[in-house]
Amino acid sequence: MDWSFDGIFGKYDRQSAQRGYQVYKEVCASCHGLRLISFRQLQDLGFSEAETKALAAEYNYDSINDDGDIEDRPGNPSDRFKSPFANAKAAAAMNNGKAPPDLSLMVKARPNGANYIYSLLTGYESAPAHAELQPGLNFNPYFPGEQIAMAAPLQAGQVEYMDGTEATVGQMSQDVVNFLQWTAEPDMEKRKRMGIKIMILLSVMTIFFYAAKVRIWARVK
Repeated sequence: MDWSFDGIFGKYDRQSAQRGYQVYKEVCASCHGLRLISFRQLQDLGFSEAETKALAAEYNYDSINDDGDIEDRPGNPSDRFKSPFANAKAAAAMNNGKAPPDLSLMVKARPNGANYIYSLLTGYESAPAHAELQPGLNFNPYFPGEQIAMAAPLQAGQVEYMDGTEATVGQMSQDVVNFLQWTAEPDMEKRKRMGIKIMILLSVMTIFFYAAKVRIWARVK
């Protein structure tokens, strides 16, 4: 896949990443958390302040009142995404003994992460005759060992995109990868811009010092 964020001049496709957030929210969030991302960071993808407040308020968080008792409060934009499970043991107990991984850094946690996740999401198929699937596992040639506990999470038309884009499995996979690339590197564009500025500065300094060297040593014979 050719990704908009690849290369030194790469940028995020924010429209795709917003659709990817919708896929995450409606499909992935029931099992996978984003513990390193806060709701207000979604403004970097083009969500308004009012939208991030509304999204955060859909969740309840524990709060301690003036009497020292724990009570629920609606989420704030500064809150990080809430885990779908109370703790790791609860997550494992509800998923055949293994807790679903947090997705905040998943793109960075796998070699060639963006392409790996895209291939994994689109690569489910019927097991060939020679494959001996273990009970409760699904065949996916892109997963190490080719057997994965997670069933195919995406089906065509599963999400109704607000911008009217057709929600094919390939499109949803591409969009959620764009979103997860952003969660793994929210500051990527700033880092790349800074890198370009530093390269320009170093180039100018190289020319300056070379010219100074030539002028100084021109008198030496």
